[in-house]
Amino acid sequence: MDNGASSYRRFLEGDDLGMVELIRDYKDGLLLYLNSYTNDLSSAEDCVQDTFIKLATKKPKYIETWSFKTWLYTIGKNTAISYMRKNSKRKVTSLDELSELKAETDIEKDFLIEERKITLYRAIRKLKLDYQKVLVLKYIEGFSISEVCEILHKNKRQIDNLLYNAKKTLRSELEKENFHYEEL
Repeated sequence: MDNGASSYRRFLEGDDLGMVELIRDYKDGLLLYLNSYTNDLSSAEDCVQDTFIKLATKKPKYIETWSFKTWLYTIGKNTAISYMRKNSKRKVTSLDELSELKAETDIEKDFLIEERKITLYRAIRKLKLDYQKVLVLKYIEGFSISEVCEILHKNKRQIDNLLYNAKKTLRSELEKENFHYEEL
């Protein structure tokens, strides 16, 4: 059982600190992932909040065959899809807002790292939506291929093809900006 599952179990048993731990550990990554569905940071924040509210009020049963993070992201994805159906108007969000997700002390090294992240996020946002989702889940959130398959409801071959094409397209986008990312 991973940390998220134990925190959720503690919450279900009446320990509110379990939910606090879940929010602290998963909100930033979930926000970034759900932003790929909503294409609006404010809407993604609403979806993250709704996801945690669902956990707190409806207390869905955790499926222990999945990792907790995979289960939580699936709930988040379904929440975002429902949100988008209800709110068909979309706002365009600047990628500069993504850099505000993790405020760190302002030293030169951190600034350069953030600039690289912004460049990378901008390039990712230029890709097809399926490419964005698979790249965020696999490389930014660190999900395994099988977990990405479960979240996106695709088989391993489809995910492998998406990853291959997404990395190839991302590499091309980054080269246009004279940016070379070592892991691609």
